[in-house]
Amino acid sequence: MKIAIIGAGNLGLSIAKGILHSNGATTMYLTKRNIDSIKDFEKYGNLTVSSDNEEAVKQSDVLIFAVQPGHFANILEDIKHLLTEKHVVISTITGFSIARMESILGKDKFIIRSMPNTAISVGKSMTCLCTNEAGKKRIDLAKAIFNRMGHSLEIPEEQMQAATVICASGIAFWMRLIRATTQGAIQLGFDAKEAQELAVHTCDGAAGLLIASGNHPEEEIDKVTTPMGCTIQGLNEMEHQGLSSSLIRGIVASFEKISEFKINNN
Repeated sequence: MKIAIIGAGNLGLSIAKGILHSNGATTMYLTKRNIDSIKDFEKYGNLTVSSDNEEAVKQSDVLIFAVQPGHFANILEDIKHLLTEKHVVISTITGFSIARMESILGKDKFIIRSMPNTAISVGKSMTCLCTNEAGKKRIDLAKAIFNRMGHSLEIPEEQMQAATVICASGIAFWMRLIRATTQGAIQLGFDAKEAQELAVHTCDGAAGLLIASGNHPEEEIDKVTTPMGCTIQGLNEMEHQGLSSSLIRGIVASFEKISEFKINNN
């Protein structure tokens, strides 16, 4: 599979690392206006670093766009004459609709919107996907790419804004919870390194339990809470202080902000 990542910023590089670590491409192009910061990627024998988007498109079949939203339309205009029946266009651009991409490229092009998160670099991304009518013929290809780097879920396009909050912004939310757990462990006597190790692996284990079992979180909570025990005491205190309410309100606030962004770009 010949893949080009147009826009090798933080997300683009995370995707590149995920693809490289999963051996998901036969060749890869990484493009960026200033390539000095990504030259190290040339150590991979099947990877070309370039500032030439057109050359990357010509040499690739799957085009993953991870550019700034304000630049995306112009980039599509610049490369649309190069697109053939072999090309699959995968956008990671927040707020840039399929209809808007079709207005530039045409409805006959295979267009897929994706929303991965930065955990894609370690093969742990939750990636949401949606597609135009033509792109339905290539959705399995997109799933195959992203499933090698975590887990993917096809959803309606109208849910992509919400998915961005839960999956992409959600990485930051979970990082803050892990940080708070780490700080609590330090207060209980662990040094900083030990505290973080305890927090991250416990978080990973909690997610792993739910993934493996398919259980509701409360089912797993019930297994570790006993009458008048320390776990339920801690949980109840967190709820008294508004843990769940604060998380939900934060998620809704993020969604309201991203919805403003969508309005401003339509």
